[in-house]
Amino acid sequence: MPTALQFTSVGLTFPDGTTALDNVDLDVGSGEFVTVVGPSGCGKSTLLRVAAGLEQPTKGSCSVDRTSLGFVFQDATLFPWRTVHQNVGLLAELHGLGDASARIGAAIDVVGLREHVDKYPRQLSGGMAMRTSLARSLVLEPDVFMFDEPFGALDELTRERLNDELVTLFVARRFATLFITHSIAEAVFLSTRVVVMSPRPGRIIAHHDVPFPYPRRHDLRYTAEFNELAAAVSNDLRAAQR
Repeated sequence: MPTALQFTSVGLTFPDGTTALDNVDLDVGSGEFVTVVGPSGCGKSTLLRVAAGLEQPTKGSCSVDRTSLGFVFQDATLFPWRTVHQNVGLLAELHGLGDASARIGAAIDVVGLREHVDKYPRQLSGGMAMRTSLARSLVLEPDVFMFDEPFGALDELTRERLNDELVTLFVARRFATLFITHSIAEAVFLSTRVVVMSPRPGRIIAHHDVPFPYPRRHDLRYTAEFNELAAAVSNDLRAAQR
C-alpha cells in the first residue's frame, strides 16, 4: 500500500536538553490504522506534533501531506461562544472552503449530532464534545487522521461507544490513521497495527499486527484471541520499563 505518513530516523531534543524522541522509524500506509502505546512522557504526543508540523525534528525527517491532515486533540478545544454547527464549520472557514454547508451537515450526521446542532459546548456531554471535535476535522475530508488520546478523559462505556463509532467511520473512509492512547484494549480494538514505544527518549521497540477483520463487533473485546494480543502488547510495555 502507498505510504501516507513516514518518520525516518526522527529525533527531537528540546532547547533545555531534554531528548523526547530518538531514531524513530515508522510508516503508516494509506488505509492503515496504526496506534502508538507507551509509558507517560515517552514522546507519543510529540511524535504527532512532528507529523503536524508543530514541532521540528532535530534529526531525521517526517513526510506527510499536511494539506490533507486531520487532528483531534486530547481536549475537544471547542469555542464556547459557537454552537455545534459553528464549531464544526470552523476549519472550513479557516481553509476558505466557501459554502461548506453540505460538508458540515454530512460530518454532523456521521457523528450523530444532528439533533444538537444549535447547542453550545456547555450543554454537551464529554462524548458529544469529542464528536463535535471529530466532525470539525471530518469537514476537511483528510487523507491522514491523527488522534492524541481523544477519549482518555471519558468514562469507560462512552469510550467504548466512541471506539465502535470510530471503527465504523474508518471502515467507511479508510483514511490513514495515527492514534495515541494509554489503553491497550483501545489500541487493539481500533487498529490494524499497534506500535510500542520505549520510555523517554522514545523509540519504537515493537510492532504487533492486529489480525481481526473489520467491521469489529463490540464483543470482540471479550474473546481469547483479543486478550492474548492485548497481553503481548502489555508484556512489551512492561519489559521496556524494566
